Amino acid sequence: MPSVLWWGRSNLDYSRNRVVIGLFSDLGWRVDFFHPVASQIGLFEAYLHRLNKPDIIWVSCFRQRDILSASYWANKWGVPLIVDPLISAYEKEVFERNKWLPNSKQAKKKRFWEANLFSKADIIIADTPVHADYFKEELRVKPDKICVLYVGAETDLFTPMPPSLPQPPFEVLFYGSFLKLQGVDVIVKAAQKNQDLDIKWVLLGDGDLRTDIEKEARGLNNIFFEPWIKYDELPVRIAKAHVLLGIFGTTLKSDLVIPNKVFQAMAAGRPLITRRSKAYPLSLGKSNVIGWVPEGDPVSLAALVRKWIKEPCKLALRGKETRKLFDVFFSEEKLREMLKNILEKALYRKDF
Repeated sequence: MPSVLWWGRSNLDYSRNRVVIGLFSDLGWRVDFFHPVASQIGLFEAYLHRLNKPDIIWVSCFRQRDILSASYWANKWGVPLIVDPLISAYEKEVFERNKWLPNSKQAKKKRFWEANLFSKADIIIADTPVHADYFKEELRVKPDKICVLYVGAETDLFTPMPPSLPQPPFEVLFYGSFLKLQGVDVIVKAAQKNQDLDIKWVLLGDGDLRTDIEKEARGLNNIFFEPWIKYDELPVRIAKAHVLLGIFGTTLKSDLVIPNKVFQAMAAGRPLITRRSKAYPLSLGKSNVIGWVPEGDPVSLAALVRKWIKEPCKLALRGKETRKLFDVFFSEEKLREMLKNILEKALYRKDF
C-alpha cells in the first residue's frame, strides 16, 4: 500500500482536508500524519519521531509555514512534495485584508517569500483553473508544476433531503464566516429591497465583519442572525431553507475560488444563487439552473430571489437539477480521478 505523509499543523476537520483524506483512502493510499509542536521546529522534530519514508509528502491548505521543513525531508528521502495551499498568503494579506499596498516593500517581500516556498514543491495544487493562472502569473509557479483539484463536498454528509414545503415563510440562507469576499453586505442590501415579501433572510455564522453587518441590518425585520452550529449539523439546517446563497463579494479572491458553501449546497440538492465567476467550468457557468448574479449587485440578487419565491413549486425541481450538476462536475468520482492523476504526475516527475 503506497503511503502519503500529511505534514504540518493542519486542521484535519476542515472540509478540504476531510475530502482529500477520504480520496486518498478511496485510492488505496495509507495516510500518516506528522503534526509538529510548531512549524518552526518541524524539521528537527521529525528526527525525534523517526518517521518512516513515505511515497509522497503532502502539505495541506493554509500551511505555507510548513513547506520549508517538508521540502527538506522530501529532498532527504527523494520523494515528491505536493503542496495544496488553497489560498495565497500574499493575496490574502494584500488584496483581501488590505494590509499593505500592492507596490509596497512589505507586499513585495511577502510575494517573494511565498513564491520561494512554492518553488520548493514538485506539485502545487490549485482549487480552480483561474487560481492556477494566479499562481503562475503572480507567484511564478511553473505551469507544468500546477494541477487543479476542486474542493468538492463530503457527499456522505451533504446529501439531498426532502425539500421545504413551497409555502411562506420562505427562507433564504447564507452561512459563513462573514469575510469580505463573501459580500454579506450585498445580501443585506438585497433583503432591504424585498421587505414586502414573506421571506426570512437568515445569516448564520460569525466572523470579523459580523458586527458591521448587524449594524447595517438594523431596522430590517426580515433579516435574522444565527450563531455557528456544529459542522455535522449543517446538512439538516440547510434542508430547512428554500434557497441557499453563495458569495457576492468583489475582491480578487472572490474571482478565483468556488467556496465550500457552493459545493455543499449543490451536493445537498438545494436551489443556489451566487455570483458569476470564471472559476466555474464554462459549461456550468452557462447553466440556468444555478442563479447567477453579477458580483456586488444587490439589485440583481433581490430580483432573482423575488422571481424564484414567486414560483415556489419550481424550487424542488431546481434543487434536483442542482445536484445533477454537482454529480457532473464535482462528484467524488471526478475528484478521485483528478487526485489519481496528480499523484501519478508527482511520482513521474520525481523519477525524472
